[in-house]
Amino acid sequence: MSLFRRTASRAAQASPARAHYVRGCRQGKLTVTPCAKHAARRGFATTPSSASAAYSRWAFLLGAGLAVSGAATFLYTKQETPTSLEAVHAPSQEDYQKVYNEVARLLAEMDEYDDGSYGPVVLRLSWHASGTYDKNTGTGGSNGATMRFAPESNHGANLGLVNARDFLEPVKKMFPWISYSDLWTLAGVTAVQELGGPTVPWRPGRHDADSKACTPDGRLPNAAKGPSHLRDIFYRMGFDDREIVALSGAHALGRAHTDRTGYEGPWDFSPTVFTNEFFRLLVEEDWLQREWEGPLQYTDKTTKTLMMLPTDMALVEDAGFRPHVERYAKDSDVFFQEFADAYVKLLELGVPFKGDGSERWVFERSD
Repeated sequence: MSLFRRTASRAAQASPARAHYVRGCRQGKLTVTPCAKHAARRGFATTPSSASAAYSRWAFLLGAGLAVSGAATFLYTKQETPTSLEAVHAPSQEDYQKVYNEVARLLAEMDEYDDGSYGPVVLRLSWHASGTYDKNTGTGGSNGATMRFAPESNHGANLGLVNARDFLEPVKKMFPWISYSDLWTLAGVTAVQELGGPTVPWRPGRHDADSKACTPDGRLPNAAKGPSHLRDIFYRMGFDDREIVALSGAHALGRAHTDRTGYEGPWDFSPTVFTNEFFRLLVEEDWLQREWEGPLQYTDKTTKTLMMLPTDMALVEDAGFRPHVERYAKDSDVFFQEFADAYVKLLELGVPFKGDGSERWVFERSD
């Protein structure tokens, strides 16, 4: 059974609102695009990647050649600088496909995390690592992977992302030539595609930095605030209203945790399957303020098992945002395409790529 189908089944069975979810599927309210249907038909290879053996042969030859000059140790211990194994190895698209395949394999096999998948938290890692970009100063963004260090790793918006970073560490050890910056963003692409989302083109070229490049706190969205705050955060990165709404659709995956953000619960009934349900529910469901001891959040009137944040509600309350919410609620294909475009832009903010982007690669989903 594929990861997409298995996680969809688990989400339906585990939710207290299973009957409501199944009824929505039967009534055609849960829109699954051809891309998602394709993901549902595809299985997963459970055998380890052959990249490890290939890398071992390459690493032996590289180490032997560099040992004479004493440079091997430098390359293995100074991975915080642009002078890395990636530059020496000059990896191809096939090499990055092997990285994608290994991340996909781990997503399929390591199902002990929330709702059965690490995919949502991996997507969040790529988002938060990239969303610190400031177009006015040229600082932040995915280039650098500075969330490896304090104080950025301890910023409130990044609590819990250690789970994603630790999840990807074995992949980094298997493919030491890839920068953390490229690994985190490629893993985010993998999570989107493997959980039934759109195809997301990607290109390498990010280099890791040290702790001196950590960004200040406050560059990521604050869930307690409204439309003006969202625009301040996203306009700083160079996004418009349409892109703000599209990127908010990442809430199709995952759930909030009281020990991290103070909020609690999933946004929809299938938190490990990428769909447009987040938008459909925003438009069609009645949302009530939740009565509890935590911060202001909203719950659905029908089942009282879902949640929305103040920033989510801002998307339907603001006249500039709402038309895009309604478009995405009605047409999953439109949402998928516009999310993919905005997500590609997010992952590339501030990265000193060579070329015009025509060299972006599309990775095959798991077999």
